Amino acid sequence: MTNAQALLDHRRHVWTALAPLWLDREPVEHHYQRMIVEINRLALDRPTLEEIYRIELAPVLARYQASMAGNWRDFEEEPLLHALMRHNLRLSPWKRRFWWLLSGLTTTMTRHRWQYLMDRVFMPSPDGANPPQR
Repeated sequence: MTNAQALLDHRRHVWTALAPLWLDREPVEHHYQRMIVEINRLALDRPTLEEIYRIELAPVLARYQASMAGNWRDFEEEPLLHALMRHNLRLSPWKRRFWWLLSGLTTTMTRHRWQYLMDRVFMPSPDGANPPQR
């Protein structure tokens, strides 16, 4: 198995689940539910999620969101995954730091949606239990 295939197998579902954060319209409840299910299925912790959001997804999806060409009300999964794979396979340690520094710009349009998702994923349950510790 190649590094590319391993990366795709590991990240495909979480990438496609989180992609609606960059759509032109606000994600609806079923989008958030899918995101939460994938995050919980993979037992991702907050720092890992933040890295996926800021370094793996935002540099690619912010370009789509900011472009004037095309329709960004929905996305086609295969071209999106191809662009995400190409970006992520080129990430050297230097490029990771670079995108982390620029992530304030690349996440500006989605930060409120991201924060809403994180609040839902890590909030205490209605029975008063603590939020998931990952």
